[in-house]
Amino acid sequence: MRVAITGSTGLVGSEVVDYLSAGGHEVVRLVRRVPLPRETAVLRWDPVKREVDEAGLEGFDAVLHLAGENVGSGRWTAARKAAIRDSRVNGTRFLCEALARLARPPKTLVCASAIGIYGDRGEEPITEESPAAAGFLPGVCQEWEAASAPAARKGIRVVALRIGMVLSPKGGALSRMLPLFRAGFGGVIGNGRQYVSWIALDEIPLLLLHTLHCSDLSGPVNAVAPRPVTNREFTEALGKALSRPTPLPVPAFALRLAVGREMADTLLLASARVVPRRLEETGFQFRFPELGAALRHLFAKGETR
Repeated sequence: MRVAITGSTGLVGSEVVDYLSAGGHEVVRLVRRVPLPRETAVLRWDPVKREVDEAGLEGFDAVLHLAGENVGSGRWTAARKAAIRDSRVNGTRFLCEALARLARPPKTLVCASAIGIYGDRGEEPITEESPAAAGFLPGVCQEWEAASAPAARKGIRVVALRIGMVLSPKGGALSRMLPLFRAGFGGVIGNGRQYVSWIALDEIPLLLLHTLHCSDLSGPVNAVAPRPVTNREFTEALGKALSRPTPLPVPAFALRLAVGREMADTLLLASARVVPRRLEETGFQFRFPELGAALRHLFAKGETR
């Protein structure tokens, strides 16, 4: 296939580019900088300035839109929240409007979204049919997914990939946990009963390829492993994989002081027991359905050193 991708330098995007390229697919990256003269697999786009090489976008089989500001890289000030929202909503809308103007648009558009759309749901099993919650992050996710409407109206098959916690020692939440856990200072967060819906980074390129090939799959798709775990179970599994004790719990009040109440309650203390019903219904076979095996695989690759 011939595939264009935004967010190609991020944790997920770089993994997807490498996997698709190794599989013989032609991958063209959409980047915000001016391409170098000899770069043939790069197109420029700037969603802030609303600039994109529309002629270069013609004739792709699929577009993977994975760009967006990192929600966990700083306190949620008003400016930070605006940047998180605008990078997702405005960028998606601009890209989809451009795709809708093409004479030869892609057959499929896969837009990243997040399980944050479901909010704090306790022990309730959550599928793609579960309603969205209220609040900042659920609201951003709803606007983010709605921003792809111009592409859908054009007749492009649109998939909203609701991604859970991506596990990789190379970046994301797990990479920030590892120093503490490896030093023996890891522990349960809050009461430990909140559910964590996760997915191994290595799983995402396979999942994306399945989505591209599965022509009857559209709308929201939960990109999570089929076995969500509580934070206590996650803590125990990570300590076991690293052969380290996990004796030091982190109380909720300390998290709220450290990063702010809204961010702590949304990203660290909320419970989302999400299951990948639509992936399983369409026959996707997870390589890493169990957390312990996923962590052992990641650490066996030598990326924690």
